[in-house]
Amino acid sequence: MLHMYQIFTDATADFSPQDIERLPDLKVIPMEILFDGVSYTFGPGGNIDHRAFYEMLKPESDVKTSSIAPDTYYQTFKECLEEGKDLIYICFSSGLSSTCNTARLVLNGLKDKYPERKITLVDSLCASLGQALLVGEAVRKQVNGCDYDELVKWLEENKTKVAHWFTLDEMTYLLKGGRITPAAAAIASTLQIKPVLSLNEEGKLYVAAKTRGRHSAIALLLKKIDSNWNSDKCKSIIIGHGNCPDETKDVKEKILLHHPEAEVYTLNIGPVIGCHTGPGIIGMAFFV
Repeated sequence: MLHMYQIFTDATADFSPQDIERLPDLKVIPMEILFDGVSYTFGPGGNIDHRAFYEMLKPESDVKTSSIAPDTYYQTFKECLEEGKDLIYICFSSGLSSTCNTARLVLNGLKDKYPERKITLVDSLCASLGQALLVGEAVRKQVNGCDYDELVKWLEENKTKVAHWFTLDEMTYLLKGGRITPAAAAIASTLQIKPVLSLNEEGKLYVAAKTRGRHSAIALLLKKIDSNWNSDKCKSIIIGHGNCPDETKDVKEKILLHHPEAEVYTLNIGPVIGCHTGPGIIGMAFFV
């Protein structure tokens, strides 16, 4: 009975191929990005990874993301249901994308076709490293014998308890996405202002603080762990980064120095999120 339900997520969780091998009970749905007019697929079986993406990415690059196609959802979920399995789809935040709404429409149709199956969409209200943390913990619970209804209840109760804190190295990509004005970007660049961002309880991005310099921004992220991390709930802390592995290693060492009991994992932020944040993003996700 343990594996009579299947957990799905999408490529915004930024699991590496090695992560997916480590989580064989998880299925990750790939996503499409358009890079200077060329279509690429990110995720299992895809033709672009984080390394190639950041090598190609320039401030003038034209990069777009798109919601997973309804037919992709339909075929993926239908295969699972026809195997006699129930399913849980832990989706990219509805506050950041229309992906969740597309999936909900498809799943509602499948509920009519397969009334004997349990079908649940969980709006994670998370992205990237936070989504990976939530999904990884869900898979761990499944492997340890958590039944379907119990896991759905846990996900709904705990998805808003995933803290996302991150900072950007430059404002160029936020400016391109229309999230800040040209004047604000110019001032931030001149004064070396580094924003500290988070996701709210609706899964939407907001600027939580503005610091002078990269060192101050990362110091603030570390303070968030000191003051908010609930190690009793989950020992895992995920550090996500956009092509800055050396800095990430240093941050990991600092976390473990103050919290040796932590299980710290690193994650490469992929193109679906990276096209909006640019290289140099670094962040942490943990349960509060």
